[in-house]
Order: sequence, then structure tokens, then C-alpha cells
Amino acid sequence: MTLAAIATPAGYMQDAHGRLVPETMVKPIDKARDSIVHELAARAIELSTAMLEFKKRVFGDAEAFISMSAEEYGAKVGGAKGNVTLHTFNGQYKVQIARADNITFDERLQAAKAMIDELLAEWTEGARPELQAIIQGAFETDKEGNLNTGRILSLRRLDIQDARWKQAMFAIADSVQVIGTKAYVRFYERVGNSEEYRPISLDIAKI
Repeated sequence: MTLAAIATPAGYMQDAHGRLVPETMVKPIDKARDSIVHELAARAIELSTAMLEFKKRVFGDAEAFISMSAEEYGAKVGGAKGNVTLHTFNGQYKVQIARADNITFDERLQAAKAMIDELLAEWTEGARPELQAIIQGAFETDKEGNLNTGRILSLRRLDIQDARWKQAMFAIADSVQVIGTKAYVRFYERVGNSEEYRPISLDIAKI
């Protein structure tokens, strides 16, 4: 049960541990802070809900339009739609809808890493430090323990002809698993009469 779900008797305030504290014992500055944060958080929840509804409408309207456009040519578009860009008639605005696969790796990635570790141990004296850093850095995880798929897949672009390295790259390729698709929407406005477009930011940190 959350703190908000617990009824607070009149004349009391709940602290961070859910304990009831008489309002007379709470400093005025703490009361003022509590009030402003509650007010701002409530407004943030409203905006978050509105943005979620807006996102649903964007994808719904865009996909309905894509299907309608396809039907003009007797085509039926089934399943998830691909990437698409829609412009206003005068080119002032455009909407980009993109989808990207959510990629992870199965146990074969560990086999690939073991092969690469053996090669690095063998190449330690002759390999350039930059190459070692690139290869070792590819398998580093973030604070949540997640691998960076881009860095791992970028290893396949390294021009290394050793047969064992190529075998490791095959193992990486075989370990790739697509576990879902993420959809993104971006809005742009044309700058004056130029061909340049600037993003219409929906990120509060960038506004």
C-alpha cells in the first residue's frame, strides 16, 4: 500500500516512513515544500497522461491513414507498419514514425566472448592498445547490467582476417535475438523557406 492510499487524519502529515506527524510539529518551510511539490507532481501526472493519449492518437491516426492510402491502390497493409514520413501539403510540418527492433543476445554471445578473450590474450603483445580497448569496451555493461548492442555488433565491422575471429563474429550473429519492436514518433517544422527542418521537442528537458 502506498503512502497516498493511507488516509491521513486531520491535523497530521505523513513523513517518508508513513508515520503520522502532528502538523504543529512540522516546520512552515517543510509544509511549503510539501505543498509545491504535490502541486507540481499532480500537474506532471496530468501532462504525462495527456502525452500518453496523444501518442496513442498519433499512431492510430497515422496507421489508419497509411491503410487508407494503400487501399487506393488495392493494397492491404497488414501487421506493424514500417518507417514512414508524412508532410503537410505546404511542407511546413512533417511527422516521422519509425520502428526499431529491440535486440538482445542469447548464450552464444558468451561463447563468442570466450573466443575473443583467447585471441586478445594471444595478441596482447602485438595488438594496438586502441584495438584492445574497442574490443574489451564492447562487452561493458551499463549501471543496470545491460549490454550495448551497438558496440557489440560494431565488432563485426573490424577488418580482422583471423579464422578464429570470424568464427566469433558468426557466433555473435547467431546469438542475436529480436524480442520486440519499439515505435518512435518525431515532429518537425520547416525553418522559413529553407529545406531545413527543426524538431518540435516533446522532451521537457530540451524545451
